[in-house]
Amino acid sequence: MQNKITSLNKLSRNLWWSWDTEAKQLFEELSPLLWERNNHNPVELLRHISNDELQARCQFEYGDKIDQVYARYTAYLNDKNTWAANNAPELVKDPVAYFSAEFGIHESVRIYSGGLGVLAGDHLKSASDLGISFIGITLFYKEGYFRQYLNHDGWQMEDYPLQSAENLPIEKVTDANGEDLIISVNIAQSEVFAQAWRLKVGRATLYLLDTNIAANEPHYRDICCRVYGGDQNMRINQEILLGIGGVKLLDKLGVTPTVYHMNEGHSAFLTLELLAKELAKGSTQQEAMATVRSRCVFTTHTPVPAGHDRFSRDMMHYTFDKYLSAIGINFDDLMMLGSEDKGNIYGLFTMTVLALNLSRSANGVSKLHGEVSRVMWQHLYPGKSVDEVPIGHITNGVHASSWTCGYTDSFWKKFAVSVDEMSLSREAAEAVLAKVSDSELWALRYILKRNLIDFIDRYLANQLFHQHINSYQNEYDTLRSAQNTFSPDVLTIGFARRFATYKRAPLIFRDLDRLDKIINHATMPLQIVFAGKAHPHDDARKDYIRQIVQHSRRPQFSGKVIFLENYNLGVAKRMVSGVDVWLNTPVRPMEASGTSGEKTVLHGGLNFSVLDGWWPEAYNGENGFSIANGECFENNEEQDSFDAEKMYTVLEKQLIPAFYERNEQNIPEKWINKIRSAIATIAPEYNTHRMVRDYATKYYLNKKEN
Repeated sequence: MQNKITSLNKLSRNLWWSWDTEAKQLFEELSPLLWERNNHNPVELLRHISNDELQARCQFEYGDKIDQVYARYTAYLNDKNTWAANNAPELVKDPVAYFSAEFGIHESVRIYSGGLGVLAGDHLKSASDLGISFIGITLFYKEGYFRQYLNHDGWQMEDYPLQSAENLPIEKVTDANGEDLIISVNIAQSEVFAQAWRLKVGRATLYLLDTNIAANEPHYRDICCRVYGGDQNMRINQEILLGIGGVKLLDKLGVTPTVYHMNEGHSAFLTLELLAKELAKGSTQQEAMATVRSRCVFTTHTPVPAGHDRFSRDMMHYTFDKYLSAIGINFDDLMMLGSEDKGNIYGLFTMTVLALNLSRSANGVSKLHGEVSRVMWQHLYPGKSVDEVPIGHITNGVHASSWTCGYTDSFWKKFAVSVDEMSLSREAAEAVLAKVSDSELWALRYILKRNLIDFIDRYLANQLFHQHINSYQNEYDTLRSAQNTFSPDVLTIGFARRFATYKRAPLIFRDLDRLDKIINHATMPLQIVFAGKAHPHDDARKDYIRQIVQHSRRPQFSGKVIFLENYNLGVAKRMVSGVDVWLNTPVRPMEASGTSGEKTVLHGGLNFSVLDGWWPEAYNGENGFSIANGECFENNEEQDSFDAEKMYTVLEKQLIPAFYERNEQNIPEKWINKIRSAIATIAPEYNTHRMVRDYATKYYLNKKEN
């Protein structure tokens, strides 16, 4: 029995389990209550289960399940017949080093805040699945991103619960003598030390740097306190640690990456450490820059100029004076590398400019975003037309197995080996779909929607308890009344994301009377579930949340519009699987890519979006719904009015009627056909297996796609 317990513990220490349905069920089966209470964290769960209980449970079929899952896990780790082995053997031998300020791998590891981190986590998982030797670099945020809760008025409040290393599947990195491996970086006039932690994600490895150690001055111990926490001084300190510290860590580990991939500009200081290494070998500054450029690639995610990190000249001088003296780079030369105006090095230092200057290739994250980025940064390339600006695009995708775990995964395995089979090609997806009847697809939708509604009921009870300790029971009873309860028979729309102002979360409430008629239609009603966090320092975005909460309490919307607090990966997985329609209302072209609409597809959900980000590439008129045709207005009020009108019209004339139009078996054939079209056209293209293959062949190896 002890071997089975050892296997179970090993499974808990590698996040491979997070995208394997049977592995997750192993842990949940031990105690569904503890599984939920511990945020689906198997390491913490097992700390509450005694060895005696485990030995008893392993006597019969539970022990057999452990053996089966563990055998599949070890086969996965040892598989040599991978995509990379067959198509990119160079990336098996020498690793890709992928730097990102956040990684959203699973809700129990809170080192992410939003879409950038979720994309990084999905990238890591697909690299593992494809057999690419892959190393991620980030920081160990002891408080992570904040936990959101709403006060009685619907105003976002934050707290920052500590995450303990002993409750996470991480281990300290040690040197040959078994001592903690420590790196140091120069920040201002101080030497700052960091230890490293290791997190296994399938075949891939994620390293997390941590300054919360006794060797540091107290104010430097908090560099790794919170994701995007603090002021500009904290931001530059975090980015120095991530970039320069990350390169130093790889050096200490004896790792020589085949390429350094910067996921957004936060890690661009890594190029300075690479420059320092080349200068130490005796290279001239121009030679060193050429070498660094040949080893780096850069992905930008931000189509808004104000969204790129910029630091003042004074801050750069104060922070880098000691470091530059040690490596032999002139301060003005450094400023030139980050200056948007080469004739004026006395302005701001821009991290994206540094990354562009010292990368062999750069890309946006959708076709439209690539176009926007070329326009945005054309001034850096005098004499080049917009089309000649060296910024390409690779459109983001999602890790299919992570987002279809659970019932959906089990459903598709009745017709295919795995959900990944449907990501291979349109022909493969259509071959699987041909085996599935309309009634089976419709049954899938009902089951997933019922699961979401049951989840909302439990989640809302806890949310209302914390918001209204005195009036909790009355309000909860009101929401659960027969007239005010979410129903699996009703068309359900979901909207959940980071609450940036350009995403326009409250847009659907622009005309309350019209929305009232839509939601409360006698025969074709609608229900909407919202979730999302605003940045702690952004009151305008917090007010968006407050508006939605206040609207949800209006008598005509009570129990039919709901806001779920503390949005995280766990809530996201419930929502993308259960809703019928995923709503996206950004101001075009400010959504670089977006991926949440891609996550609904294999669950039978449809995307309803402004033609921004990835949607202009994917939308064909049959695989979802479009808000307008990409029209753009300079006046924000005019834009909002136009898009809201188009959204209401599509809802009234197309989307809602298609859902409620039924055949004699009470199945919406037109709706099901749209689901089939969405799966066939979106699943094979908008996944991170395709995305990572594109990065490997176009950027990591600098050759055409295989």
